[in-house]
Amino acid sequence: MKKKITTFSASLLLGLGIFSAMPGIEARATNISNIQEQRSGVKNELTKTNQEITQVQDELAMLSEQIKRVELAIIDNNNMIVQTEAKVNETESEVEVLEQELSYIKGRIDKRNEIIKKRVLSLQESGGKVSYFEVILGSSSFSDFVDRLGAVATMVEADQDLVKQHKEDQIDIENKQITVEKKLADLKNLKIELEGMQAQILEQKEQNDLLKEALKMKEQEKLSEKANLQQQDSNLAIKEADLRAAVTDPDNLFNVNYSIPVSTNEAINIVIHAGEKYIGNSVYVFGGGRNAYDVSNGRFDCSAFVSWAFAQAGIKVGAHTDILKNTGTRVPFSEARPGDMVFFDTYKIDGHVGIYLGDGKFIGSQSSTGIAIADLSSGFYAKKFNGRVMRIIND
Repeated sequence: MKKKITTFSASLLLGLGIFSAMPGIEARATNISNIQEQRSGVKNELTKTNQEITQVQDELAMLSEQIKRVELAIIDNNNMIVQTEAKVNETESEVEVLEQELSYIKGRIDKRNEIIKKRVLSLQESGGKVSYFEVILGSSSFSDFVDRLGAVATMVEADQDLVKQHKEDQIDIENKQITVEKKLADLKNLKIELEGMQAQILEQKEQNDLLKEALKMKEQEKLSEKANLQQQDSNLAIKEADLRAAVTDPDNLFNVNYSIPVSTNEAINIVIHAGEKYIGNSVYVFGGGRNAYDVSNGRFDCSAFVSWAFAQAGIKVGAHTDILKNTGTRVPFSEARPGDMVFFDTYKIDGHVGIYLGDGKFIGSQSSTGIAIADLSSGFYAKKFNGRVMRIIND
């Protein structure tokens, strides 16, 4: 009878123990269900965002073809401008030649006018004019008459030639003037055409630039949305994994240990040197560093690396920048010391985190190099550093 009572009491205590643990387990199970629902919603949003990204990429392909056509049109227009400028230069040269010819013809007419004037003056007597007929009648003899008649005939013939040449030159100069005016008109039209082509090219270039800018903005917006959703899903996955671990190990349901098992200096030394073995043989993986395979193969994102480094000193912190940025005590950068966390505004505010080493250096999983030491006092990270410094290891 005593053995049965003892067995019953042990069973009762065990049952009470299980029952007392159930509320925590049930709460975690409920939280897991809620997280799964949240992840389902995030994944639906990811699917939608991926479809939008595909649509943007299709638009990009079409726009790229349009940009090629515009660029070809710009090349063609530039060739036309070069050809038009050559024609303008050629026309201007022709105009200069015509102007020289016009000047020569005018000079020839002026000289001929001087000759005619001199001949008229030679026929003038005492202020009056003497006609060819009066010259003939003034002969003193028949032979004188014949001589005078021949002279008059020669003068008349010469004058007629001069008059004929004069008229021909006048016609020639009129034709030349028409040609010059036409050339000048063509030149003006060519200039107008050139200006029109230049305006068209500038308009095409402006449209090209606007299309490129709009496309890049849209593409960046969708990629940022995707990155945020992926980060949300990763964060929820970590929470789900933690809760599942807590359900399978009730002793750890409320075990969140931020105590430092070693001295402050030893802990700082462990944290800042933990990642050195990965320098040169690691890679940045979004969502990486949260399982044994990733850790052994140096596959980390920035927040997972920071979390892993602190864990090497027995310090448990979150593995997401949204958690880390509010973990510990914030200190001004002027008081930063090795082991503090430093934050950067990359794809979002506080989107990147690393561990400060001192002298303006920090170690972190950088997207371009994997785990590496970088400079936050100059270059890319100097521009992205937002001044947030969080201290986990206090004296």
